[in-house]
Formats: sequence, structure tokens, C-alpha cells
Amino acid sequence: MTNQPDTSGRKTPWPHAPLHQIAQSGTFFITVGTYHKAHHFCGAERLAVLHGGLLIVAQKFNWRLEARAVFPNHYHFVGHSPAGEEGAHSLGRMLALLHERTAKWVNKLDQAPGRQVWHNFRETRLTYEKSYLARLNYTHQNAVMHGLVPVANQYPWCSAAWFERTATPAQIKTIYDLKTDRLQVDDDFGLCEDE
Repeated sequence: MTNQPDTSGRKTPWPHAPLHQIAQSGTFFITVGTYHKAHHFCGAERLAVLHGGLLIVAQKFNWRLEARAVFPNHYHFVGHSPAGEEGAHSLGRMLALLHERTAKWVNKLDQAPGRQVWHNFRETRLTYEKSYLARLNYTHQNAVMHGLVPVANQYPWCSAAWFERTATPAQIKTIYDLKTDRLQVDDDFGLCEDE
């Protein structure tokens, strides 16, 4: 990672390569976007492959996902790092594997070998309960916020329907009642050309 000194002489992270703070294990909110926010995953088949790929690599690396939402140019998830792992260092390897496989697959479909598909990821380690619950709600409701569906459980490439089937009514109410308007999330979204 490249650092530049600020006017006080301290090192500050280069703005295009976020400093990954994964030395501690815990619960994280992750956002990943495609390179230049390009819509490489438009359409049901592509979204299903990306969504399924995320679930597969999470299981392979023993990350426990509680919320996830996948879109044509980005995705979010809330996940717990593996029990017994010192820190959350497997996060980078897990995402690298997902990105390598999905990039090769989508580039083959588009006949664009070697094209850069993914950009860097941003993570937030969640240490406060309200922050954690708000990000669960944000992730479940993201398709609604983007205007794709009127009700979150209708979007097939997110975890809202699963959450509503497995959580108690009290848990659902608690999480869905939390405000998300004050969260600062890099969430550029636009409809695919054919939508």
C-alpha cells in the first residue's frame, strides 16, 4: 500500500487503496465494487453465479455470513471471521478466490480475457451492537433502497427471505426497525442498460 504524508507528517492511507484493518477477528461489514462500477453481473444467471460463489467461498474459508446482497456492480455482506483464526486475515484470500473465479467466468462470457472486473474491498469491524444490527438491516434492505423490489424478501440475490424464515418475529422487528440513513456506505448503483 502506498502512503503519503499529510501536513502533520503522519502517514495517511492512499485514498484508492483502503487500509485493511483485519488484525483482529470479529464481525465485519464488507462492501466490494466492480472496477469503475461496471455492471458485469447484469441478469439473473450472472447474479446467481456471483451470489452462489460468495456462499461457496464463505463456507470454504469458514466465514459465517449473516446478511448478504449481490448486485450487478457491487455486493455487501455482514460476516463473522472464523472461530479460532488469529485476526481476519482469511478475508483477503477468500475475496481474492471469489474475484478470480467470477472474473474469469464473466470475462469468458463477454469474450474479454484479462479485463479487470473487481476493485478493492472495504471492511468495517463491527464492535457496537446497534452498528452491527443497522448494517444487517442495511444489507437485507439494499435491494429496496435501490428500487429493485418493493419488499426485501422478493430480491432473490440477498438474504432477506432466509432471514425472515429463520429469525424470530422479535429479531426481525428489532433489525428492520433500525435506521440506516446515517450509515456511510460506498454504494454506487445504477440499473443495467436493459432494465
